[in-house]
Amino acid sequence: MKALRIWGGVILALALVGVCAWMWAIAWAPARSDYAQQGIDVSDEAGKIDWFTARSSNLDFAYARATVGADVRDALFAENWAGIYEAGIRRGALHAFSLCQLASDQAGNFTATVPRDADALPVAIDLAFRDDCPARPERDVVLVELRQLAATIETHSGKPVILRISPDFEAHYQVSGAIDRPLWSTGMFFPPAYSARPWRLWQASTIRRIEGAERPVNWNVIAP
Repeated sequence: MKALRIWGGVILALALVGVCAWMWAIAWAPARSDYAQQGIDVSDEAGKIDWFTARSSNLDFAYARATVGADVRDALFAENWAGIYEAGIRRGALHAFSLCQLASDQAGNFTATVPRDADALPVAIDLAFRDDCPARPERDVVLVELRQLAATIETHSGKPVILRISPDFEAHYQVSGAIDRPLWSTGMFFPPAYSARPWRLWQASTIRRIEGAERPVNWNVIAP
């Protein structure tokens, strides 16, 4: 019985530690003294967002996913795009690149979805392997397609795009050293160092909880 009580206490203590660690993780953000400008990026996976309430989390900017590939529009993009603006937060749009579809078709989807806005942040192109696309074209093909997509979006937006590259996509295609655009790297809790050039944005958490959002959002910082 004594051994059971001891093990019960150990299990309870570990459970409490786990809960405390989780509560810390979902509220964590890099120190403002290190990264003065911080914000979020969202898609319809985050659910509906009350942007006036979300603003209380001291958001300097917000990116909303607009499109995926050539034929998908984020279900909440229009609502998020308007809500971010109305809440007085700087806004940017994001396109999720697909290795299974032509850049020209993807650009058409994006430009038809996202209105021109001279005050918007640079458009972000998200480069990551997706479950709905098993294709892995040759690197030269991918780089040509990406350059075409970036050029078309830049003509539409009037600003150079920013490339958000996941670690595995970068390892496979080595995009950061081949296409000279600002970089947005990802890495939970620790600043990433996998790209060929310094990053401009860092996605520091994908589990941040903030007031006004139904589900977790991605938390990002801008390099000092």
